[in-house]
Amino acid sequence: MRIAVISDTHDRYPPTLPARLRGADEIWHLGDVCDPAVLGEFAQLGSPLHVVQGNCDEESAWPLALELEREGVKFHLTHIPPSTAPAGVAAVLHGHTHVPRDEMSGGVRWLNPGCITRPRGGPPSFAWLTVERGQLTSWELVRI
Repeated sequence: MRIAVISDTHDRYPPTLPARLRGADEIWHLGDVCDPAVLGEFAQLGSPLHVVQGNCDEESAWPLALELEREGVKFHLTHIPPSTAPAGVAAVLHGHTHVPRDEMSGGVRWLNPGCITRPRGGPPSFAWLTVERGQLTSWELVRI
């Protein structure tokens, strides 16, 4: 399973981004969408789209966090990184900092795809997450 992970679009994204996400099994947006209409092109790609609420979002239909399990791997999706990982998750995915992250801490992988708009210290980015046979097999950061 190949999942496109984006965060911090803040009302806009490069026009080439939807085409780059084509073929994703799912798309996960880690918050700060701002205007929900921004998700229109991503939703039209036909892949399931999961969104968590960021600190700049007012869409109450989006949860503050999501617990998802894919191929036996448990993920915690949120916008602002928690101080500790919830019990039983293999990875915490978050946005908010506008800085890419891939770290292991306490047996949990902490992942941030960076920021689509207004990145800090580097170019805009998103990531591809691959899960196969009960393992998170790759996290590939893609610079835009």
